[in-house]
Amino acid sequence: MTDHLKVARGIPRVQYNANGSQTAFYYAFPIFAAEDLTVFIGAALQQTGYTVSGSGSSSGGTVTFATPPTAGGVVTLSRRVPVERVTDFMESGPLSARSLNTELDVLTACLQQIAADQSLMIHYAGTDLPASAELPARAVRANHLLSFDGGGNPTVTAPVDAAALSTFIPPGAGATPRPIRDKLADLVSVKDFGAAGDGVTNDTLAIQAALTAHQAVFVPEGTYVISATLSVGFGQSLFGAGQASIIQGSNHSFDLIQLPNGYAYLASLRLENGLAGVRMSGLTGPCVQNTLADLTLWQPTCGIVLDGGSRTDWPCYWNTITRTLIAKPAQHGVWLTKSGNGDTPNANKFLGVRVYSLGEELSGCGFFVEHGRFNNAFVDCEANVWPDALACFRFGANANTNIVVNLYCESLGGVPNIQLDAGSCENSIINLLSASAGPAIYDLCDGAYSAVNAGYPDKNRLKRTRVSELVVESLQFATRFHDSTGPEVFLIDTACSTQLISAFNGAVEARLPAACNAAGCAVTIKKTDATAFPVTVTEAGGGPGPDGRSVALGNRYDFITVISNGANWWITGGNRLPGNTFYRETPGLFLPDLNQELYVVSGYSGAVEVRLPDPSASHAVGRTVSIKKSDPTGNVVSVTAVRVTGPD
Repeated sequence: MTDHLKVARGIPRVQYNANGSQTAFYYAFPIFAAEDLTVFIGAALQQTGYTVSGSGSSSGGTVTFATPPTAGGVVTLSRRVPVERVTDFMESGPLSARSLNTELDVLTACLQQIAADQSLMIHYAGTDLPASAELPARAVRANHLLSFDGGGNPTVTAPVDAAALSTFIPPGAGATPRPIRDKLADLVSVKDFGAAGDGVTNDTLAIQAALTAHQAVFVPEGTYVISATLSVGFGQSLFGAGQASIIQGSNHSFDLIQLPNGYAYLASLRLENGLAGVRMSGLTGPCVQNTLADLTLWQPTCGIVLDGGSRTDWPCYWNTITRTLIAKPAQHGVWLTKSGNGDTPNANKFLGVRVYSLGEELSGCGFFVEHGRFNNAFVDCEANVWPDALACFRFGANANTNIVVNLYCESLGGVPNIQLDAGSCENSIINLLSASAGPAIYDLCDGAYSAVNAGYPDKNRLKRTRVSELVVESLQFATRFHDSTGPEVFLIDTACSTQLISAFNGAVEARLPAACNAAGCAVTIKKTDATAFPVTVTEAGGGPGPDGRSVALGNRYDFITVISNGANWWITGGNRLPGNTFYRETPGLFLPDLNQELYVVSGYSGAVEVRLPDPSASHAVGRTVSIKKSDPTGNVVSVTAVRVTGPD
């Protein structure tokens, strides 16, 4: 808009008779924004399935439908501008011509809108003789029909529609008589708006017209063919008679039913075909507190899609889906995703939802929580999928803090029962029955989940837990076997408490993680082969290693058990390991450390006294030590002991 929008004279409304092939319809009046244009096909307000161009243009624009409206339908395009003032001119401030023009444009548009509304009203002709426009008093006109007297003035007459005033009295004490017409209006049916339900007639406009006019709409027995998405808006209910009430998509190019807002109720229907059987996403407000119950979705591309959308203030939260069958989906049965920059679907509840391929190909997953956080719960659900599916149940990289309880998974192929992608975390699995031939839990998230009674191989996984009393009947250790392919460095993973290492093809350096990163971890390392290649235990990050040194496992079956206190690795068990030899060449008194088994002492520079500790000292009892003089000089190497004269 280079200057300002020009509001020319005329009525801001245009109507067309659809021919079944035309998709573009022109409007010749200006609109300020696309939201100012309302689109009807017949009496049904359209919220999706079209695009608007030309907003902000003085010459008007075009409404383009994704699917041509059905032949014979009336397409109505009308400008509806909110009657409000959102501008304010400052006292003694500069007066912008553009702002003033825009304000006048909006006022002119509002006046044209009022004039257009009045043109549809019943009114006296300008050439009519003066007549009263005042209705009779309330008490006078109650239960009467409006008519005109001999002078053409409004009056009332006695009712003549006996059927409208006949009464219905339900059985039972205290029942109150009601007009039959009121009684029939208690339940509004899509057939009241022209739906045929014969499996042939296109009933899209009739059903949407019913939803436009009423909050609660019933779908009687029949097959209702639709060619565009039905929108069930805020607080609305669309319900049927169970399997006998079928809403059938003409193809798979569009969603059958969309819940764009909150507090809607969709129940007791069979939904066939469609891009998605039901799509829930905040399009006109937060998609919250919706309920889906007792549904059957048959052969959709995706069964139920919960989409976080593009607005964080219109999230997809706190919806409940219960007692629902999704049969023969082509891609996913249930899909939690995010198509824009909105929040992930959170805190949604799935109770007794069953996804069943029934022998049909499924390219995705039974349940796929691609994006979903914070207490999405799946209780008593089932995923029975095609043998080449990706997974029965899958947590994507952006799925965390969800819970699965009492899930049944089945497939004739090697499909993972539950797959946890890298990046997913804090998801909980309780009581998994894994009947698929694939892994019960396909863990790609490095153990960042919890599971209880959740199938082979990880039935139970406890993270950091403090136990005051524990009775163990059978204790099993996580064990890893490593067969070297040549001389190599093998990084020890403390997730496995027993490491069996073969150095058959070359020496192996078994490198422990830095002690500071493994506080409280205990690991047993054992050499399993009979070759001369050693398994040398060291520490990553330049640490000193077990007991402050590297340890060589040289013989078959040599092992050590080490534990980290957060500062160092300490040896707490093992078999007899090769001892280090200590060499001493300094003359004088030498107090040996009995941790060494062999001391080679040189008296070359002078006599040496090797003084053993008190034989009754706790660190000396049972210890053996060898002392050998290594030089040819006459300088004496004498062996003495504290408190006693010496050996023997």
